[in-house]
Amino acid sequence: MSDRGLRIAGLRAGVAGNEILKGIDLTVEPGKIHALMGPNGSGKSTLAFSLTGHPHYHVSAGTATLDGEDLLGLSPDKRARAGLFLSFQYPAAIPGVKVANFLRAARQAERPGDLTPAAFRTMLFEKMDLLGMDTAFAGRYLNDGFSGGEKKRLEMLQLAMLVPKYAILDETDSGLDVDALKDVGDAVASLRASDEGRDTGFLIITHYPRILQHIAPDVVHVMIDGRIATTGGAELAHRIERDGYDAIRAEFGALA
Repeated sequence: MSDRGLRIAGLRAGVAGNEILKGIDLTVEPGKIHALMGPNGSGKSTLAFSLTGHPHYHVSAGTATLDGEDLLGLSPDKRARAGLFLSFQYPAAIPGVKVANFLRAARQAERPGDLTPAAFRTMLFEKMDLLGMDTAFAGRYLNDGFSGGEKKRLEMLQLAMLVPKYAILDETDSGLDVDALKDVGDAVASLRASDEGRDTGFLIITHYPRILQHIAPDVVHVMIDGRIATTGGAELAHRIERDGYDAIRAEFGALA
């Protein structure tokens, strides 16, 4: 059997001695979109931070591999170089660092020397055009004074420029209006339609199902109290929108 995929097995993790993840089993296949839903405090962001190597989160048991390579034994920068991308819920502002310079440094860190400065600039403007972004955006300081929608568009630009093997979008819909949500959905669709991005696997972490109106998931997982309570198709997200999470808790006997 192929070992391709972002494969998580028996993962237990927590922060400050408090166990939050209580045995997570989940596989994101290349080219597939998985949605991870759950109420606040269920452990969704803990999973994202544990996979990407946040120093405050401690993995106590289980495994996580990316196309067969052990993730948990790698430093955060090496996890990124292996092809793992995290879109933050609240991206940080870095005054003084221009968007274009940041993206150039990120691309060089992951794929040293693969693009000349001229080729990088051409690619950057092509991706910005694809995402409907003004080229003046490249000269602004990173997230400095950005609206919520602009921050998310920048993260989608990062995604398009880096073309990771697997992308974790952690509550990327937080604080976005309808137009910005559509922009995020369009950005993901554009990446998946490209030759270089069609095999990217996505794990979209969300509390509300509204972003899934713009990004159709292949699989939906529901996390409650640090466990995957149930897994299904897109209809599961519709059920949560209709009935809420209490019905899932009652059916599966999970305690939140």
